[in-house]
Parts: sequence; structure tokens; C-alpha cells
Amino acid sequence: MLNISKTNVNKLIDLGVYNSFQRVYHVRHHRFLSRFLGIFAIMGIIILFLPWTQNVSGNGYVTTLTPDQRPQSIQSPIPGKIEKWYVKEGDFVKKGDTILFISEIKNEYQDPKLLERTLQQRDAKSRSADSYKSKVRALEGQLGALQRERSLKLNQAKNYLTQSKLQVKSDSIDLEAAKTNYKIAELQFNRFETLLNEGLKSKTEVEQKRLKLQETQAKLISAENKLLTSQNKVINADIEISRISAEYADKIAKAESDKFTAASNQFEAEVQVSKLENQSANYEIRNRLYYITAPQNGFINKALRSGIGETIKEGEELVGIMPSDYDLAVETYIDPLDLPLIHLNEEVRIQFEGWPVIFFSGWPNASYGTFGGRVVAIETFISDNGKFRVLIAPDAADNSWPQNIRVGSGAYTIALLDDVPMWYELWRRLNGFPPNYYQPENGEKSKDSK
Repeated sequence: MLNISKTNVNKLIDLGVYNSFQRVYHVRHHRFLSRFLGIFAIMGIIILFLPWTQNVSGNGYVTTLTPDQRPQSIQSPIPGKIEKWYVKEGDFVKKGDTILFISEIKNEYQDPKLLERTLQQRDAKSRSADSYKSKVRALEGQLGALQRERSLKLNQAKNYLTQSKLQVKSDSIDLEAAKTNYKIAELQFNRFETLLNEGLKSKTEVEQKRLKLQETQAKLISAENKLLTSQNKVINADIEISRISAEYADKIAKAESDKFTAASNQFEAEVQVSKLENQSANYEIRNRLYYITAPQNGFINKALRSGIGETIKEGEELVGIMPSDYDLAVETYIDPLDLPLIHLNEEVRIQFEGWPVIFFSGWPNASYGTFGGRVVAIETFISDNGKFRVLIAPDAADNSWPQNIRVGSGAYTIALLDDVPMWYELWRRLNGFPPNYYQPENGEKSKDSK
């Protein structure tokens, strides 16, 4: 058959009588090939017009819907030394349960009666402030008494001044009367003396008038002295009023000075009381910080520091905890080119690692093992990996997510977009074009429609 020999066997032997030759060397094989190629071409053309769902895929992992439900580490709020552990890895703890106990390492806090002594200092300062407050009240009473006494003294001095002024007026009237009497007596004496020279009056009568004149002159001098005395009393009354005002002004000023000094000491004592109350409250809170407690219900994942007697710094991570109550979500990342295609409440199909799945990219309805989700948050700033972060929550209208899935598991997400013919999708991918830009049905019109 390979025509190695010059003798042609096919001419000597009739191969047509063999079944194998009839099956191999028949003239109808090209008909089957032509039919196969035609059917394949027709199917290919039909497939090109089948609908294809465009999508944006991304890789991510399972997380929680809210930040307070995500795994966290518990830090030490103060520096200290580990004294005792109350839990082990894998234990379930409730909110407020003690995880470990630490002791103090700073010298200023190592006194076991530090809080008690601080409270005693606060009470002593508080009593001192109360004493100064009582002194201020006493000085206020003293000021009131001095003011009332000054008022009484001034009223008394003013009354005396008024009396002195009235006495001056009375003495002035008496002086005028004495002057009048003196003039009358002088005129009578002169008249009698003239009559004596004429012989009409006796010498005895003249002497009586002389005596009368001297008496009126003495009364005049006495009236003048009384007037001068009453005038001096007026001056003395004015001086007494000034003296009383100055005296009580000095006493009141001194009492007010003592009052302000006592008030200043009271305020300073109250400031010290406030500082000591602040210190005692801080010490009381610090004593409670020696017991590291669980911030919420959860499971102890891993002890980040171990042993007994190890010293820890402030803010150092001690143990990791995973909350027991959480709502699952998927955190995925998409390329900046696909960001305009993602919208809030967008439908997404999710494939979880470790769960069997049969997935067809363009026909999500024909896929098996994927779970539905909805976009609830889109990051407005690019992440460190050069992509944008998208948070996906379970779709309430779809099947529930697996109960045994764990936070941190891998996930593959497919955001479903427009339905296009397959030939258009092939043409788009061959040209490197992005999927069609569109808006959801309840959103704005797409750029293409514009």
C-alpha cells in the first residue's frame, strides 16, 4: 500500500470483496463531512445571535456589613504586666466578660491605697473650702454691721450738725437782741447824762443807767461768745461726719479685703478639690482598666500576647475576637475602567470558594451554585491596589447565603449588565472595548441614548 515494491498488489487481488475495504474506501465520506460542517456553521450562526449578559467580574472576600461586626483586636488601654488569663483560644465570651488581668508597672500608680488617700485629700480640701466659705459669710455679716453702724453714726452726727446750725441761728438772734438792748441802754445813758447836766435827773439815776448799760454790754459779749461756740460746734460736727466716714470706710475696706482674701482662698481650695476629684475619678477608672473585658459577644480567635509576667505597652494588641452576631457581606474590587458600570442596588452573582458551582459567564440563569447580592456601597477613592472597593450585601429576593461560610473566605463576583447578542460580545472583546455604559431602569438615561 505504501508503493515500496514495484509490484502492484491491488491489481492482482480484488480488495472490494473485503468489508474493511468497503468501509474505508467509500465515496460517501465527503458527504458526511459536508453535512457536519453545514450543521456546525448553522449552529454557529444561531449561537452568534443568542443573548449574552455582559458582566463585570472581580475578586474579593467575605466580610461583614457594618464595621462593628468585623474581626477586631483588643488593646490594652494602659501599660502593665500580665498576671492572669481567664480565657483560651476558641472560647465564647459575652460582652463584659473578663479576658485577662494586668497589674500596674508605673511607680506613681503602684500605691494600693492611692485612691483612698486621694479621696482623703479631697475631703480635707473640701472642708477647707467650706471653712473659707463660712469665713466669707461671717465677713459679709461684719460688713453689713459696719455699714449699719456707719449709717447710724452718720445720722447721729448729721443730727448734731443740724442742732448746731439751729443753735447758731438761735444765738445769732440772741446776739441781735443783745445788740439792740445795748444800743437802747447806751441811748438811755446818754440821755440821762444830758439831763443830769441840765439838772433834770439825779446822779443816782444816771448811775443806774450806767449800770444798766454795762449789764447789756456784758450780755452782748456773752451772746457773741455763745454764737462763736455754736459756730465751732457746727465746724466740729462737719469734722465729725468726715471722721466717721473715713473711719468706717477704712473698716469696711479692711473687711472687704479680708472677704476677698477668704473668697480667693475658697476658690483656690475648690480648684484643688476639683483637681483631686478628677484624679480620684481617673484612679477609679484606671483600677477598672486592669481587667481587660470583651467589648461584645464573640469568639476568642488568637492570643497575640501570651504568658504570665510579660509587660505590655499602652495600645498594644492582646487578643483577637470575632463577633458572634454579624451580617455577611462581600468586599470586592473592580478596575477603574468598569467603575461607571456599577451602581447602588445593582444585582451581583457571587461564587464562594469551597462551594461547588457550575457557572456560565454569559448565561447567569443557567448557572448553578452562585448566590445573589446587591451593591450597597461604592468606594469614592481608589484603594492601594489600584482598584475601587465595592461592598455587596445578600439579595433578600434570592437564595440565602451558606450558613457555614466564614468571614475572610474568598469570593468571585459577577455584576450583571446589559443583554447583548453573542456576536456583539465577541466583536467587543476582540476590539478591547468596555461593556456598554448604562443606567438602571430607575436611573438616568444612558449616554448612548443621549
